Amino acid sequence: MYELKEDLSIEDMIYEIRGKQVMLDCDLAKLYNVETKRINEAVKNNPYKFPERFSFFLNDFEFTNLRSKFSTSSLESKYGGRRYNPRVFTEQGIAMLSTILKSKVAVETSIRIMDAFVKMRK
Repeated sequence: MYELKEDLSIEDMIYEIRGKQVMLDCDLAKLYNVETKRINEAVKNNPYKFPERFSFFLNDFEFTNLRSKFSTSSLESKYGGRRYNPRVFTEQGIAMLSTILKSKVAVETSIRIMDAFVKMRK
């Protein structure tokens, strides 16, 4: 079974934006053990599976507001920062993403993420 790194708390990676609980593309990449660009390529190659209610890009205001709330390390790349605002995924978008990534790690990670969303609702 895939072991989630001890220092990664899924609940701490869930944010409320536009009235929805979402996770950042870069945080999902860490959890799925892939590069952020792989997450975004999956969406780009399957746009019909990701309507706006499943996944969307943060606007400038949302991105700035989010960055001001915590350490920006997860939002900055090692090559001088992001070129685009991050994409975020709702719970449904994350479930769809796991069907595209198709790995044992993706399935196990998605289960843990879904459990975290349920825990946050309680």
